[in-house]
Amino acid sequence: MNTDALNMHGKGWFEMPAAFLKESGVVVLREPPDSDAKKLLVSLLEGTYRKPFVVDDGLMRRLYFSLSYVQSEMDIKEPDALNIAYTRKMMAFLLFVPRPRHIMIVGLGGGSLTKFCYRQLTSTRITTIEINEDVIAFGELFGVPQPDERLAIIHADAIKYLARTDERVDVILLDGCDKHGVAPAFCDAGFYDNLRARLKPDGMLTMNLVGANETSRTYVDLISDAFLDRVIVQDVSADGNRVAFAFNEPGFSPNWPSIERDAKQLEEQYGLDFTAFARKLQRSYQRQSQGRRR
Repeated sequence: MNTDALNMHGKGWFEMPAAFLKESGVVVLREPPDSDAKKLLVSLLEGTYRKPFVVDDGLMRRLYFSLSYVQSEMDIKEPDALNIAYTRKMMAFLLFVPRPRHIMIVGLGGGSLTKFCYRQLTSTRITTIEINEDVIAFGELFGVPQPDERLAIIHADAIKYLARTDERVDVILLDGCDKHGVAPAFCDAGFYDNLRARLKPDGMLTMNLVGANETSRTYVDLISDAFLDRVIVQDVSADGNRVAFAFNEPGFSPNWPSIERDAKQLEEQYGLDFTAFARKLQRSYQRQSQGRRR
């Protein structure tokens, strides 16, 4: 792997061999080309490096916030595919909102959700909010489209942005993480009240929950309080994540036979296993409903 393969010449990036990770390829950092490689190596291994970085082995390109877990992953031969299981599960919102006019995504990462929604939902506006300028800069390596009349990528703190905007959207995909899991700033009841206020009456929130189980439960409780228990939580066994689906509609009551029929069409259209999504969500919904009645 060399700079030509990544098209990085003149970009002001720093590369080092990935051998210290027992991988082939290179590590790419947003640092001056004349940076001290030894110092950067030590900070990466000790977990004190404060910026995101990319590992590229020529087959997969992965974004990390630390070496603890992969934040985003792209198959270089299929750059628009949703390679990580939780991102595919988050797209299950289409079972409930099949034709969204406007989606807001909180957290760009490697751009998997932004790319998929932009390129697959061709009549939908996408607004992606990302707090980390370095993450936005890495978007070029992950093939994130340039902003246009349908796509806006906004460098902002999502908490402040949601508190001041009056725009209402059909779906919010919340995937904001740091090196430990869900961003701690999202552990605030007012934030979820603002999220709900930014949704249209029949809109919904879909949130990636990553991190320790006790932390995940805290976020589920916050979502449940804001959305008056209209929440379905689904485990993603392949990743160890959970995904929460929260519904703004006061009388929300899913028509599962209709949803399962629609799932087959969505599956053909987008190439994701919506039939399995629908069945698992129904089981989770029924189990959670029974638990609330006890």
